[in-house]
This record gives sequence, structure tokens and C-alpha cells, in this order.
Amino acid sequence: MESSVRVMDRAFDIIELLSKENHPMNLTEISKATGISKSTAYRLLKAMNIRHYVEKDNNGCYYIGIKLIEIVSYHINGLELQTESKPFLSELRSELNLTVHLGILEAHEVIYIEKLDLYPTTRLYSQVGYRSPAFCSSMGKCLLASLSGDELDEALYNCTFEEFTPNTITNMKDLKKHLKKVRQQGWAIDDEEYIMGHRCVGATIFDYRGDAIASISASGHVAQMSDEKLPIIIEHVKEAASQISRRMGYLEN
Repeated sequence: MESSVRVMDRAFDIIELLSKENHPMNLTEISKATGISKSTAYRLLKAMNIRHYVEKDNNGCYYIGIKLIEIVSYHINGLELQTESKPFLSELRSELNLTVHLGILEAHEVIYIEKLDLYPTTRLYSQVGYRSPAFCSSMGKCLLASLSGDELDEALYNCTFEEFTPNTITNMKDLKKHLKKVRQQGWAIDDEEYIMGHRCVGATIFDYRGDAIASISASGHVAQMSDEKLPIIIEHVKEAASQISRRMGYLEN
């Protein structure tokens, strides 16, 4: 029996062949071009077809599937997102004198993929690669608010709703009510819900399809983000998110 590494190696050979040839190929052509037996090639193609890494047309020919295209697109878009966002994040930091973040949603967590600290102030807890609970972060709320009811239930399926502070939302019913408000106003706030003494305002970034792909935030101590200052902070964060969205191809109504 072939080792799992060898099987994967042959699967990659097929994927690379289909990518290079850039046209549908039948089983015989694939077997001849890769040197893989027809029986093995058939098993690999069947497995990859089930998961949409390759697709099969009406003539029995195979071509690169949508799943592989999606994976590549996510990677490219992620790099593009960080590149396009950086100037606007830098400007936002300078305008507000606050630490700014860029994050994406993964299940019930937000992953910080960019952070610009405000020096020489004390650094906040977050760093690039840091994960925080989405339900009590401004960036997370923005992205959760973009999900359908079923998508939200799935994203938060394993969420424990830990009570980090007295202000933390601790159940799905209250969160859904709160997210409805986030959708209506177009921004979200973490009002000392994750760390006492810390506030954060976030807004959503959309791509050319109108999909929510990321969010940004401005964070600081409550003294830096007082009730009097919040309206200005909110407008600046929303405008920065809107500018980044336009750079990602989003057309506002």
C-alpha cells in the first residue's frame, strides 16, 4: 500500500498538471502525463472531485475546481487586504492617537492580522496573530453582525460566553439583539466588555462582492475614549473602513 505522503504527492502532481495545462483533461491524458496508473489517478480524482478541488465536465474531463480557486483567492486577498489597509490604518492612528487593528473572523474568534501601536504609550495586550473572542470585541461584533442567522449559530456553536467583565454579553439572545443594533448603525463598540478600563470601536470592511471580509478598530483606555470623544472616533473609524472597502472593490449604494 502506498504511503500517505506518496498519495498526497501524486494528488499534487495532478493538481499542478491541470493548473499548467489550463484546459480539461480526461483520465487517460492525466495518467499519461503524470505517469500515475489509471486506477490510482481515478481514485485520486474521485476524492478531489467530492471536495471540489477538481471538477468533472459532461465529457468526463477534469479541471481545477472552485475549492482550490477559493483557497488561492483567500490567500491573495489576505495579502492585498493588509497592503491596502496599511496607509489608512496609519492615518487613523495619527488622527485619533489610538492603537488600531485589522482583524478577520474565524469561527467564534477574531484573529488580529495587523496592528499599529501608538508609541510611546503602553502597549495593549493584542499582537499580530492574537485571537480574541468575537462576541465581546468590536471587530468581532462587526463581523458576526454580517452573518445570517444560521451562519451565526454555526460560528458561535462552541462559544462559552465567558464573563470577562461585568459588561460582557453572556448569552446568545442578548448578543443577537446587540448585533441587530450593530447592523443598523454600521459600527460596534467593546465598552469594557473584554478588559475593564479599555474601549474599542470597530467597523466592517467589505469586498467587491459586498461580503464582509475583515474589520478594523481603534482601541484605548477609557480616558482616551470618553463619551465626549466617542462620536468623533466612530466617524473616523467608519470612514477608514469605508476607504479600505473601496480599495477592495466595494461599491457603496
